[in-house]
Amino acid sequence: MRKTNVAVIAGLLALAAVLGSAALARTAGLGAAGRQASDAAVAAKTKQLAAYQAKLQRALAQKTPALPPLPKTTSVASPATAAPQQKVVYRRPPPVAIVKHTRHGDDGGESRSGGGDD
Repeated sequence: MRKTNVAVIAGLLALAAVLGSAALARTAGLGAAGRQASDAAVAAKTKQLAAYQAKLQRALAQKTPALPPLPKTTSVASPATAAPQQKVVYRRPPPVAIVKHTRHGDDGGESRSGGGDD
C-alpha cells in the first residue's frame, strides 16, 4: 500500500473516533438530563399517591352508616303475592332438507348421436 493511502485511512479512523467520542459525551449528557426529569416526575407522582392514600385513610376512619332494617316477611307467602310458576316448553324447529343435484345422465337431457355401430 502507498503511504498516502495509509495516511488517508488513518485520518478517517481518527475522525471517526473523535465523532464517536463526541456522540458518546452527548448521549451521556442526555441520559443525565432525562434522569433528572424522570426523578421530578417520580417525585410528583409520589406526592399524588401520598395525598390519595391519606384520603383513603380518612375514609376508612369514618364510621359507616347503619343499614336500614330488613322488612318482616311471613314464612308462607300468600297465593296472591306469589309469582306464578312458568312452564318452559321447548319446540324443535322443523327439519331442513338439503338437496344437492348431481348429474347421473338419467334426467333425459343427454342424447346419444351415433357414430358407432347399431
